[in-house]
Amino acid sequence: MDKYKVLIGLEMHCEISETNTKVFSSAANNYTEEANANIRPVDMAFPGTLPVVNKEAVKKALMASMILNCKQPEYMYFERKNYYYPDLPKGFQITQETKPIPVGIYGHLDFEVDGEVKRVRINNLHLEEDAASLDHYHGYSRINYNRAGVPLLELVTEPDLHSANEAVAFLETMRSIYQYTNISEADSKKGQIRCDVNVSIMDSDKDESDVNNWGTKIEIKNVNSFGGVRDAINYEIKRQIELKEDGKYEQMEQQTRRFDEESGTTIFMRSKVDAIDYKYFVEPNLPKIKISENWLKEIRKEIPALANERKEKYIKEYGLTNYDATIIVKDKNVADYYEKTIELGADPKSASNWITTNLLGHLNKMELDIKDIKMSPTMLVELINLVENKTISSKQAKEVFYDTITLGKNPSDIVKEKGLSQISDEQEIVKIANEVLDENEAIIEKYKNGRTNVIDYLVGQIMKKTKGKANPEIARKTMLNEIEKR
Repeated sequence: MDKYKVLIGLEMHCEISETNTKVFSSAANNYTEEANANIRPVDMAFPGTLPVVNKEAVKKALMASMILNCKQPEYMYFERKNYYYPDLPKGFQITQETKPIPVGIYGHLDFEVDGEVKRVRINNLHLEEDAASLDHYHGYSRINYNRAGVPLLELVTEPDLHSANEAVAFLETMRSIYQYTNISEADSKKGQIRCDVNVSIMDSDKDESDVNNWGTKIEIKNVNSFGGVRDAINYEIKRQIELKEDGKYEQMEQQTRRFDEESGTTIFMRSKVDAIDYKYFVEPNLPKIKISENWLKEIRKEIPALANERKEKYIKEYGLTNYDATIIVKDKNVADYYEKTIELGADPKSASNWITTNLLGHLNKMELDIKDIKMSPTMLVELINLVENKTISSKQAKEVFYDTITLGKNPSDIVKEKGLSQISDEQEIVKIANEVLDENEAIIEKYKNGRTNVIDYLVGQIMKKTKGKANPEIARKTMLNEIEKR
């Protein structure tokens, strides 16, 4: 691997989900399992229908362009990308391609991977309409037009990534940006994120800045998950290196491949010499749009605190570790949940520990989203207070946590129902400690003779007698005091 350098470029497609309607029609822009529910005549290309631009979609696209440090256009054009496919009723896609500046060009994004900050140059960002979705079966296919006309952002990077880990870290950062700005839910399970991956290799001792040293670019189309991106890149790197070692790499033509998830391999689709001529021209039914400086300033002011800013806040103000802060800000909904617990008075470190360990552990195990759980931030704060007030032990708290998150009951109600209140009355614990000592006089002698580790056994007997309800700290302290009196 050290003999070769990998060059990876990405084309990331993300649906803008936070608009009421689609980009050029009045059809609802929301996810539904019901096929062909969100459609209008414009989406179906009925004769006599005309597109109308969704201003909110343009606004969100421009916001993304600003965050990516791109140059914004003075005038915005839309164009027709002409090709036939069953998922494209009009026979063309309204997009942005050949004009000098679409939504944004020539930007960059800094992101973190394995503790190191990397920079990727952005070639362009453009706004277009999505196509319908096709489901293929044995002998026939079905088309769902709900996705047709959904506003879609396509982000094109330069080949500045050098490993699958870097590519995935970049995509995760972009997903975070889309979520934190409410541009998109960016949920791959809903088909809102797709990615084309370009991979090539070159000799590591050659100059990367000279394009003549680059290897043959292989495009992998429509990878639908970040895990798929990782696997596709790793397979393609291995495949190309094997061709290089066998002396066949130079004969390989530029081509498009697809990633097969079942086999974990990329499969040839077509040669680039067979690429379609899309015959772009300006969309005649959409006039050019003037983008005023005042509007751009308003949009810039509305950019919220992003994940990296929240992370810095959590470390500096709340004293979280870099690791915990990174885990929390990775998902905006988790970060919002965390901040709500702080607003309700929770200790920042305690809340972080419960969220990163117990809460996210449960979500990962059950494959749930934090929006799906029954445990509200208020309930988590109540549970934290029960532990800090020594009403229940940390061990009991885990039992209460599980019941709360699965049943949706208030922690204090669960404590009452199960009789889990912790015994912190020192006089009561003194009485029980002496009962234990009376029953274990032989162990007292061992303690007097230097076997101080027997305290653990004696404290365990207190916990047994109280069915785990005794405060462990008070039980240990009391036992030490009482055994010294003997």
